[in-house]
Amino acid sequence: MIERYATFFILLVFDFAFAQETVFRGIIVDAKTQNPLENVVVSIQNSAITQLTSKDGKFELHSSLNGEQLLLIHSQGFKDLLLKIQSKFGENVNLGILQLEDLYTDETPAALITLLDTDLSDDSSSSDMTSGLLQSSKDAFMQASAFNWGQARFRVRGLDSENGTMMLNGMIMNKLYDGRPQWSNWGGLNNVIRNQEFSVGAAVSNYAFGGVLGTQQIFTRASLYRKGRSFTLSGSNGAYTWRGIATEASGMNSSGWAYVISAGKRWAEVGYFDGTNFDAESFFLSVEKKLNNRHSLNFTGFYTPNSRGKNSPNTNEVIHLMGEKYNSYWGFQNGDKRNARVKNVEEPLLMLNHYFKIDERTNLNSGIMYQFGKVGNSTIDYQNANSPDPVYYRKMPSYFSSLYAKDQGEFSGQFTPDYENAEKSKETFLANPQIDWKAMYLANQKPSGNGYEPAQSHYVLYEDRTDDKTFAFNSTLNTQINSNLSFDGGFVYKNLKSHNFQYLLDLLGGEYFLDIDPFYKGNLSQSDLLHPNRLVKKGDTYGYNYNFLAHTFDVFTQFKFTYNKTEFFLAQSYSMSDYQREGLYQNGLYPTNSLGKSEKVNFENFGFKGGFTYKISGKQLLFFNGEHLTRAPSLRNTFSNARLNNSVVNGIQSENISSVEANYIYRSPKLKFRFTAYHTSIKNTAKTSFFYAEGIFDNGAGYDPTDAFVSQTLTNLDKRNTGAELSFEYQISSTLKTIFAASYGNFVYTSNPDVTITNDANLAKDNSQTTFDFGPAYLKNYKQAGTPQQAYSLGVEYRDPKFWWLGANINYLADNYIDVSPISRTAQFYINPVNGFPFPEATFERGNELLKQEKFEPIILLNVNGGKSWRFRKKYIGLFASVNNVLNLMYKTGGFEQARNANYRALNQDVSSGTPSFGSKYYYGYGRTYFLNLTIGL
Repeated sequence: MIERYATFFILLVFDFAFAQETVFRGIIVDAKTQNPLENVVVSIQNSAITQLTSKDGKFELHSSLNGEQLLLIHSQGFKDLLLKIQSKFGENVNLGILQLEDLYTDETPAALITLLDTDLSDDSSSSDMTSGLLQSSKDAFMQASAFNWGQARFRVRGLDSENGTMMLNGMIMNKLYDGRPQWSNWGGLNNVIRNQEFSVGAAVSNYAFGGVLGTQQIFTRASLYRKGRSFTLSGSNGAYTWRGIATEASGMNSSGWAYVISAGKRWAEVGYFDGTNFDAESFFLSVEKKLNNRHSLNFTGFYTPNSRGKNSPNTNEVIHLMGEKYNSYWGFQNGDKRNARVKNVEEPLLMLNHYFKIDERTNLNSGIMYQFGKVGNSTIDYQNANSPDPVYYRKMPSYFSSLYAKDQGEFSGQFTPDYENAEKSKETFLANPQIDWKAMYLANQKPSGNGYEPAQSHYVLYEDRTDDKTFAFNSTLNTQINSNLSFDGGFVYKNLKSHNFQYLLDLLGGEYFLDIDPFYKGNLSQSDLLHPNRLVKKGDTYGYNYNFLAHTFDVFTQFKFTYNKTEFFLAQSYSMSDYQREGLYQNGLYPTNSLGKSEKVNFENFGFKGGFTYKISGKQLLFFNGEHLTRAPSLRNTFSNARLNNSVVNGIQSENISSVEANYIYRSPKLKFRFTAYHTSIKNTAKTSFFYAEGIFDNGAGYDPTDAFVSQTLTNLDKRNTGAELSFEYQISSTLKTIFAASYGNFVYTSNPDVTITNDANLAKDNSQTTFDFGPAYLKNYKQAGTPQQAYSLGVEYRDPKFWWLGANINYLADNYIDVSPISRTAQFYINPVNGFPFPEATFERGNELLKQEKFEPIILLNVNGGKSWRFRKKYIGLFASVNNVLNLMYKTGGFEQARNANYRALNQDVSSGTPSFGSKYYYGYGRTYFLNLTIGL
């Protein structure tokens, strides 16, 4: 009798429990193929209620929530589907067949790794431009950031990519040299790197502690890819002219095997700017073996060799004479265009991952990676010969109209323009505006000595080469401890050996090149005292030769708490880094501090972050995130002059980074809205650069006793980035949608960094002092360069039920500033190097005028795009087209002040001429460009 009552009571409880639930059922299918989709995430927003679809696309979701809710259907590679549902206890609701639209049929990328044409343009000499943007297809702001503002080099929150964490299958891919990903490693892999997860800013990430810009994780596990084949053909007038990609994914077969293979090609004889050739291939393979229900192994390998001709920054004088598309880096050789400055990247990557499902709540994913290869940047080297640069200042008209006065007396302040020679120089330049390869070959073929000795090359083409070998291991644990608490933790270990050297590519008709520095004599001129006066030939290393050795270890833990109305998380990180330089040459300038290993430089760092979310309703969220961490400086900024010696930057220390943000989100089927306010502070950064400065020392090297080629190191440089973001998307009707995105920022320097100048030439004057403290550079409140600090986008999009669509947007970008020269903002700027006293003609007012930071003109960009797709049986054809900058506006995307005029009198005289020889140099964006894409899916 008791058992009977117990059974009745249990059945009554279960019956009551199920009566308090609403059961939602449905089937998810591909809108193109109508095939059911497996492992689609179906969830009720702002709750822990979630389920994956079965092999036949079916799901059954049990909800104990009452009232109106939002059902989110999400799958990698498809557009999210957001449905309004009504929960009524005890009811069964059949949602029927729900179709997911392929996110990529219109070839609108949705990932950090999609390479835009601007990502392939020239590296800035002074300002640190950023390639790639953290973005998500779900957010109108991030879409505008990448595809509308990206062409103007917009940076999200004004932050460089070193502040974001880029991951591949749990492995951190940021380079140790400069903290940034090597974007070219991903070129041409668009079709196979679309399985991604994002966290923006200081938001929670399941795979890493992350940076203040955010975290992006790319998955290449073969079983995640939809089965099928696709072929893509593209045409453009941007960085490349043609692109072809073929991809095949097998899906998981009955034996537990799955594979994905992709190959592509991009090329251009000439890109948008003159002389910018482009040639790239891409090869990708992912193979997975499912060992059993708990263990799986996946191998990923890719190889993306690419080569691109660079584009020169130019002064206003050059732009006025030749136009915005002029590129001084190339010239004709035997009727063909040849660019002297080419970037070559070949860095294959091999990775093996182990996926371990410990139980239903816990996963352990581990991986091992090896990446190797080379990065080379070519240019011309010359000895005992005139500069081959067609825009060398002595060849330009401004040399006679602004610098001729210098010949009348050292920085006399007199102004005696020579208009006759200026006009002759102009005519000569216009007649020969490019590199003269033929002249260099002829100069190299002149016999040496008595006419019987081999011809010595006075000009050669060489590469600054970096050959990296990186070994890394990682492991990440994710577990759901209970219904309210989950834990994430993991580590990444990296070991780097980076070989850096000068590599001779082409003797340009000569038979050898002398491995010395011709500006010095005797032992001081020797690159390697162990092999003095060495004659080098094609394929030889010369000039400088050293290794960077580095080890890093990063570990993080994270706890996430989830409740009905609130969520919060806490995360911690710890890292260790050690760097070392190993000199392979005994340099003549630094015989005791160049050969062998340097001291080890060690850093230990910590980080903490947390966030709180309040669920106002099923449609509204309010959340706050904060983060504080210390970060080791990059290898690049740790050694003051790694090409010549083992010296470490004096006072180098870890950076301190803090960030807070507040967000309000509203999401409904018709309206999606986000407003974010943020504040980021970065302190104690260091930066090293090299340039030739005039009027800087009283005992230098070169033609003028006050000139020198120097290295400049900034330390204790602080930055503050404050601003707001707005994303607005409204579905006016089932076919018409409007979007608005806005970014307003204030990105400034907040300290006066210390400036240290190293002049190696002092060693030639029997002076042991080579490093000079120039004191603070007064940069506080100057604007950070390299990105518009205001950006707005308004767009409209029409999508017809017959699978064609058309969109247009207009964009306004403003408050973009030039990168200023720190040395010109030191007290030394006003000192006459000849006598050590201030220039008598210098005034405070004129000094402020000369040093005022240039602000670029605002930009208005109109973009249009559209597409059409067709289905034939199980085949899919998609056509996409876009035209950017329809109005063909030519605009500056960035630039830098030349540091050559390092004192008041030289700069004042140069600027006063009206055509300064050493004026600022500028980069320009593309004018009107088009992109056509045809995709065939089988």
